[in-house]
Amino acid sequence: MTSYMQGSLSPRARAELAPKIALRKRIMELGLPDRIAPGGWLVRTAGENLFGHTTAVFFPEVVLPGREYPAGRALPRPTLGLHTICSTFHQSGIASFYCAATVGNDDDPSSLGWHAIQLGLPAEQPYTPFLDAAAALNFRRRERAYNFLRYNTETAGIPAIAVPEEFSKEHLRVTFQTGFFSEISDIDGIFWGQQHTYPLEIKEKTPAPSKDLGPYFGLDVGPFVKLAFYAAKRGNLHSIFVVREIDNPETRNLVSWWFVTFDHMAQFASWVQQGGGKTMTGGVSSVVRIPKAEFQELNAASLAAL
Repeated sequence: MTSYMQGSLSPRARAELAPKIALRKRIMELGLPDRIAPGGWLVRTAGENLFGHTTAVFFPEVVLPGREYPAGRALPRPTLGLHTICSTFHQSGIASFYCAATVGNDDDPSSLGWHAIQLGLPAEQPYTPFLDAAAALNFRRRERAYNFLRYNTETAGIPAIAVPEEFSKEHLRVTFQTGFFSEISDIDGIFWGQQHTYPLEIKEKTPAPSKDLGPYFGLDVGPFVKLAFYAAKRGNLHSIFVVREIDNPETRNLVSWWFVTFDHMAQFASWVQQGGGKTMTGGVSSVVRIPKAEFQELNAASLAAL
């Protein structure tokens, strides 16, 4: 599993795993393990006159080491919680799928196949081959496969408990993107509130100073626009930006956990963008600035109020 992720994970994606893993641990420490669910992939069509016309979300089954996933097995029934999540996405116009795995040969990721079942519909749907389900959504097929296993990323630091989930997500992403053109973005996790379902955006940050805003946290424009997309869909679909505040980029020691809902963030985010760090292509990202004072401390009481 880790050798596969060495090729599929970009160095930036590898770095962004740490706060996701840490948040899951934090939620469990707060006694709310049933309120958070693993994430998946948000994808939409790409191409002239097609861009963004179809959006879907894929949640993978977690492939566990030592367990058998033979071809022809009885594929799992999605959990009631996942049905709830996917119903929320479906009501917002986002087709939602659970993807189950079969494995032909042990320790051979190329023999892993995916099968998709659409959730959120009034009637139960059958499983179909994953790539057939994607093609039915009008994603444009690639004429030749693209090499998504081109990195040599260090994965030794990923906690063993997190490897199966991240491997499953990465394998599903590579399977999809090898076959289709798309714009794709990670859903870091899902949090169930008392009234709303919240997709999560999780980052590790140090606050930056500003005479106008006071200390602030920055969020790259891309993730901000994704959260705005959720807001445009409305329904019961809201979102949360979670920050693991660290002391500095070198030691990365935890200072505190913070969060802000997108509804609140959009009211107080600065209208003036700021240059951020380097992008994967060597350019400079643009950052939306949100005053730290508008974040809430992430604790049991604040989460219970959502």
